[in-house]
Amino acid sequence: MKSLLPFGLLVLPFALALLSGCCKPHKSFEPWSFVHVADIQVGSPRSFRFAPAWNDNWQTARRQIVPLNPDFLLVGGDLTRDGSLHRFELEAIKADLDSLPFPCHVIPGNMDTGNKHSDRQGARDDREDVKLNVTSEQLDQFASVFGPLWWSFTHKNLRVSAFCDMLLNSGLPREAELWQWLEAQTALTPAPHQIWMMHYALFADSLDEGNWELTDPDQYLAWYFTIDEPARSRLMQIFIDTHTDRVITGHIHCRKDHQVQGIAFDLAAATCFSQWDDRWPDGDPTLGFYHYTVFDDRIEKTFVPLENVSTRKGYGPGGHPKPEERDYGQAWDKS
Repeated sequence: MKSLLPFGLLVLPFALALLSGCCKPHKSFEPWSFVHVADIQVGSPRSFRFAPAWNDNWQTARRQIVPLNPDFLLVGGDLTRDGSLHRFELEAIKADLDSLPFPCHVIPGNMDTGNKHSDRQGARDDREDVKLNVTSEQLDQFASVFGPLWWSFTHKNLRVSAFCDMLLNSGLPREAELWQWLEAQTALTPAPHQIWMMHYALFADSLDEGNWELTDPDQYLAWYFTIDEPARSRLMQIFIDTHTDRVITGHIHCRKDHQVQGIAFDLAAATCFSQWDDRWPDGDPTLGFYHYTVFDDRIEKTFVPLENVSTRKGYGPGGHPKPEERDYGQAWDKS
């Protein structure tokens, strides 16, 4: 009869196996990245105005973005110079973005669909503010090319939510639908990280700054660039309730960082041209885009300036010209 092995020798292999399993290092989190670009304002020589330098600058940014190999690209509005008027501009930039080697997610800007709503004429006589209001027809046109005007998706450890903020305070039929969707986001299980993308800035200087007066020349631009109450406070509560890390906006064409109640507000640069760089002592008008790296416990932001800024000349008026100032006889491409 064979002698029995001591009990300790029988238990030892199992103990070692258990200990070995406990001591295996956990798989480390692999950081990943995405890119945000805004206000590229790609135009067309078929239009009544054309700034070829802005198209050049987008191509420069595009060449810089592709080697970064981001998981996706976010475009924060103003894809076109006159997409609110010309469907062909929307279609052209859609084809361009679709040819990128990674997914692209976009929201419209005011140049794509019309401006935030005004009930009266503002201080500037070079534009007609009421006639520049975003319309349902313009929104339909953008959606017919790019799809939904608000959306959300989760990628790895990040939820990205975005919407057409020109609808806010507009009274258009879609505004009620938008608020219903926005409120529904607060009932979702929070993601490890949450960012929101808008076109307009939520505020210029502080969350409690009040509404700016568009008939005052000294306040007109602050009105033009920001979200009015009551939508502003309502949005801020949604950002808080969805455990937001960052809100990324465009429209102003000048970089500026705000921090409110633990939320970073990243006012993004443009690639077409800069403006309002005298608003803040730490505002930066440099053209470029943001490259974000997502870690398990944080999101880090890097600004990437354009390697080259084009100076090619075009034709036609700037800003928001009145209809009688749109001379298509100047167009380089008459087709």
